[in-house]
Parts: sequence; structure tokens; C-alpha cells
Amino acid sequence: MNGDVTTGVHAAWLPPEAFRALGSRRVLVQGAEAGAPAGTVHEEVARACAAYGGRVGRGPGGETGPYDLVLALTGAGSALPEPARAQARSARGTLGDEGFLLARRGGVTVVLADAPAGLLYGLFHVVRLGESAFGGEDGGDGKDGGDGKDDLPAAVHRPALRTRMLDHWDNLDVHPVMGQVERGYAGGSIFWRDGGPRGDLPRVRAYARLLAAVGINAVSVNNVNVHAAETRLLTERLGDVADLADAFRPYGIRLHLSVNFASPVVLGGLPTADPLDGDVRAWWGKAAARVYEAIPDFGGFVVKADSEGQPGPFTYGRSHADGANMLAEALAPFGGEVHWRAFVYDHTQDWRDRSTDRARAAYDHFAPLDGEFAANVVLQVKHGPMDFQTREPVSPVIAAMPATRLAVEFQVTQEYTGQQRHVCYLGPMWSEILGFQPWGGADDGRRTVAALVADPAAGGGLVAVSNVGDDPYWTGHPLAQANLYAFGRLAWAPHADPVALLDEWIDLTFVPLLSRDPAPLRRALHAMMDGSWRTYERYTAPLGVGFMVRPGHHYGPDVDGYEYTPWGTYHYADRDGVGVDRTRATGTGYTGQYPQPWSEVYESQERCPDELLLFFHHVPYGHVLHSGATVVQHIYDTHFAGADEAARTRSHWRELAGAGLVDAALHARVLERLDEQVRCAREWRDQVNAYFLRKSGVPDAHGRHIP
Repeated sequence: MNGDVTTGVHAAWLPPEAFRALGSRRVLVQGAEAGAPAGTVHEEVARACAAYGGRVGRGPGGETGPYDLVLALTGAGSALPEPARAQARSARGTLGDEGFLLARRGGVTVVLADAPAGLLYGLFHVVRLGESAFGGEDGGDGKDGGDGKDDLPAAVHRPALRTRMLDHWDNLDVHPVMGQVERGYAGGSIFWRDGGPRGDLPRVRAYARLLAAVGINAVSVNNVNVHAAETRLLTERLGDVADLADAFRPYGIRLHLSVNFASPVVLGGLPTADPLDGDVRAWWGKAAARVYEAIPDFGGFVVKADSEGQPGPFTYGRSHADGANMLAEALAPFGGEVHWRAFVYDHTQDWRDRSTDRARAAYDHFAPLDGEFAANVVLQVKHGPMDFQTREPVSPVIAAMPATRLAVEFQVTQEYTGQQRHVCYLGPMWSEILGFQPWGGADDGRRTVAALVADPAAGGGLVAVSNVGDDPYWTGHPLAQANLYAFGRLAWAPHADPVALLDEWIDLTFVPLLSRDPAPLRRALHAMMDGSWRTYERYTAPLGVGFMVRPGHHYGPDVDGYEYTPWGTYHYADRDGVGVDRTRATGTGYTGQYPQPWSEVYESQERCPDELLLFFHHVPYGHVLHSGATVVQHIYDTHFAGADEAARTRSHWRELAGAGLVDAALHARVLERLDEQVRCAREWRDQVNAYFLRKSGVPDAHGRHIP
């Protein structure tokens, strides 16, 4: 991996060959003396040129032209060659901290940025473009001789979202239930091992490089469930955190920490953690000052409070705003932020009590607090009201808090979508969520979820739980790398086409390594991955009901696994029907948390979308869907179809064996995972279909075997 990581670790979407187009050119890097990450740009270019025969100049006083590519800060001014000089004059001060301008004039490709981070993102954009950045779509030399026929008009690229962040649920010690990485399906942590730092900083830097290439600018490095060892990262283990920050910094990524709300008691010996207590506030102020002394560009704190046993302000009769604002006050002098998670609900419910609805909880807790959070508090809201299920409605909290900075939280790690043993490309799911219009289509799409979190006045963003571990392929299942890639690219450009992003990932990860036509590989991967989220949905929980998984580890089918537990996740299947009544008329009233028109759409059985019907309504098995099928027949049909689709996915991959299109070891790893996916999909099919056959007494209309 260009010397950035130990041998034996997969290069993911940055193999050295992806830099061939850039590395074979004459390149000027102007402004690298500004420090990281601009200096990183020069290092990347120099390495690529050394590998592929190009040359790199570094101004001012660098090697003279002519140049095929100029990467420069707009402040370089007269030191730049034409045509970059004129472009810099017109663009200076307009690109922002992370934006860049790309143009091509007279045979020279120009990337300009006002700030070092923008220059870094511009470099990786050139890598994505490959030969087309130099005027050659099909691998030509891209040298137009100055006649202008291959000129590109100047285009400004800026991230749509201010914060583009990954949260790692990594533990310092191995947790007796959750392991080294909670909900981690790719091995151990790349940061921690045996209660301390793993010490593999080259691998951390390589990870930072991968993230910067897709636009990630923030990372939290420990679990939101903060255990005893992790609590001490704030004090005596702060040096270990600073070492990680040093590894991320060259790639423009700010480091965050998950902190224990009770730290003043656990670490400071105070009798209370009351957020309105003066001594508690002073303790946090001193703690923040120590952190910034060690890490001047520290991003801030991530907090899970009063949720699933984590301590919080409720203990002291205070609100979430009280707790978040106390921490915000401590961080504000240093420019830090608090990411306060809205995942708060009663996890000790009585399953007999149908009035308690976990889906309502985040709105009920937080919507009344809109406008009470400090300016440097970001409320981190899961994209759905439950817990990263394969299908959920968009959380109503996102539309309910216009006076609060919001970040929408996704889960790249596939806790409920196959745990990186199944192919499940999540880009289409996330794209649907980001494009959802909380007030319907009357506003012509201007107020989508993406627009709400991109609002400059709100200044929120997109956050996801990382799917990376110490596995040689980073994500366990090599094809799960596409989810991490797509998350970063959607956080930069929320309206990007997820299929086009999959093409980008394929073209970076696989195509540069090939000396033959990549079309068969592209066709196979698209056949396997484009519809894989819906395939997974077909053979798992139907029609939005969710949570038909094994309790604890959440892998594989268990239709009644959570039905009588305190967690509040029920499908209420009986002999007459299935689904949760969340209507205002007869149920929990959850539909009333949505603005119009969705509150009425979800309230109505007739208007509710099929894919969410059982999330909002308890209906008879004979209820006819918009598709024309009954609910029970839909369950049978989709589960048979989903298992068959999983088998076809494996067949597509098998056809690539021995064709020289994929590395043999990677092919074997993917095939191993696909074998498990086929087995598990059949198990899902048989358990779900048998359950509903026994509950309903209605046979399959097509006479297929159901155990």
C-alpha cells in the first residue's frame, strides 16, 4: 500500500496502481510547506511519480515546468504557472476550508484550494478520475498539445456536510460479551489490544489515508459504551490518544473521544456528576484543557447518556440539554464540539404493556428541548426510530428540531444486515434516507434529510459506526469495503447515485490491477451488489417489522427472540394477524410525531407504503398489499425469492474463479462468506415461513415446501 501499511493488508480503494495516471505525469505541488495535510499531498505525489516515472516539483523554488498537473493553494499567487495563476486569482477565498477547484486549460490540469484539507481532497479526486483528469477517457496520454480540445471548465467541489464522521465501538479490554469491538465483524481493534494501545500506527495512518480519500474528516476511537479502561483515556491514557491523533492529522481527520458522563465521580473523586454543580463544571473545564494541551486540534466528545445503563443527567433530575451544555461549555474555548446521542429509551419495559413504544422515545425525550442546546452541541440521531434495522421509517426527530444542530447516524457495520458475512450494499438504503422529504414533495426536494443536516445555520452532518477491524481485508468480507466507501462519498455528496459510487469503488479497488477487459467483473459485481440490500430484506424480517434476530449477537433468525423481552421490540404476531399498531386512533400514537403528509400516510392502512406496513399497523394475514398479494403470501414469496437470489449471488462469484479478474485469496474469502450467506438465507426462509404458516394456518398458494 505505497509503503503506508504492513505487508499482507489489502490496499482497498487505494492500490498503488490507482495512482498510475497521476504518477506518470509532470506535477507541481505548490503550498506543501503549509504543513499537514498539504505536505501529505506532496508525499503522495512524490511516491506515485517515483513508482510510475513522472516527476514532481515543489514550489516556490521547485523544479521548473512544463507541468501536466498543478496542485496548489490559491495563496501561492504569482508563484504559479499559467493557467493556474489566473484561476487562483478568481477562486481565492471562495473555496472554503475543504473545497477545491478543478479545471483543465491548455493541456494542464489544475487543482486549487484555499486551505490544505481542500488540496488533499482535490488530490484524491484526481486519483478517482484517473486518465480522464488529463483528457483521456480510455487510457490515452491525455496531452492535448495546448489546442484546448480536452479543456475542462472550472468546477468547484465542496462537501455538502460539515461533519463526516466515523464512530468506532472499540474497547480497550476485551468485553466478556461484546469482545474487542462491539458489533465488530472484522476482527480486533486497529487501535487497542490487551487494555492498551495496539501500537500499529502505520496501520492507523493507512486507515486515515483510506478515509481521507472518501472525504471523512472526523473519527471517534472508542466505544460509546464507555467502560472502566476507556474512561481513563481522558486522563492518564491521554498520551495514547495523542499518538492516534498524530496518525490521523496528516490526512485532515480530527480525533474525538467517547466519554463517561460520570467521569467526575469515577476519575475526579467528586460525590456527584450533576451538570449544574459548580465543581463538576470546573472538573470538566480542566479535563478539556488537558486534552487540548496534548491534542490542539482535538474534535470533541461523543456521549451516550441515560441509555442502556450508561450514566447521565437524569440521575440528578436534569435534562439532556443540561448535560450536553455542561460539556459544551468546557469545550467551547478550544473550538470543540459535543456529539450527544439521541439513542435514549426505556430498556426495561413490560412486554405486556402495549402503550410503551420504543419508537417514540427519541422524539419524546428530545423534541421538547429544541433550541435549548448550545451552539457547539450536535445531537446525533439514528436514521430510524429503532436500531439500524433493515427497514425503518426515517426518524421524526430529524424534522422536529429546526433550532438544533443535527447529525444523522448510520451503521456501516452490518449488525442487522448480515454482519459482514452477507453481501448487503447499503448505499441504496442510505440514499433513500438522505433523499426523504419529511414534508412530502411540495417543497420540490429542498428540505430533504440531507438538506436539513447540511443547513449552514444548523451545521450538522453524517456519522456512522465503522465496520473496520484488524482483518487483512479491513472489513472481514472484502465486498463490505463498498459500504465504507459509499458512506464517505455520500457524506460529501448526499445526492450521489449509489450505483455510480459502486462503480467508483470497483474502478479503484479492482480495475487498476487488471491487464484485461474488466467488463465481466463489473457485470458480476453489479449483479451481486446493486440489489443486495433488498435481497437481504426479502429473506429476513418482512414489511418493516424488524428484530426477528437472535437476542444478544443479533445474527440469524429467531422470530420470537425479542418478543417477550424488556427491550421493546415486538411484532405481536398471533393467529389473526401481525404488526405493531402505532396509529393515533388505536395504537401508541407514534404516527403523530411526523409532520404532514406523512402522519396521515402512516396512519392509514390503505396509504401506508407496503415496505413499512407492519411497522405502523397490526393487520390480518389476508390484508391485501398494494402489490396485490396478501400479507402472508408476500411473506412466503419474498422469503423464497430472497434465498434464491442469495444462491444466484454466489453463482455470479463462482463464475469469476480462475478468470484472472480477482486475486485468488480474495476470491476464496468472498466465496466462503457467500456459502454462509446461502446457508443462512435458507434458514431465514424456512424459519420465517414455518412460523407464519403455523400462526396463520394459511398454506402457500404455490404449494412450495415449508418445513
